[in-house]
Amino acid sequence: MFWLSLLAYFFGGVFLANAIPHFVSGMQGRPFQSPFAKPPGEGLSSSAVNVIWGFANLVVAYLLICHVGDFDWRNWFDAIAFGLGVFLIALFSARNFGRFHGGRAP
Repeated sequence: MFWLSLLAYFFGGVFLANAIPHFVSGMQGRPFQSPFAKPPGEGLSSSAVNVIWGFANLVVAYLLICHVGDFDWRNWFDAIAFGLGVFLIALFSARNFGRFHGGRAP
């Protein structure tokens, strides 16, 4: 059962990190890629869609981190699972979306 909590914290980190670019882009009034664009993940969605999508990601992150198991920042396993989720989705996003925003250039 312990590993299920760690898996929830990992995905909580994924959802939290994914919320940031959508929510911030939307709040700035900028379009950004989302699963609802055409083509999904490549086309741009409106700023309002990105605020909604970012907020939905925040809610899921909250539920996974705060309502599954007993998350404790001082517990190495909890912190590493969460941090790994944040890091891996951030690295994936940087590589995937860098092609649209010039992030692959040195």
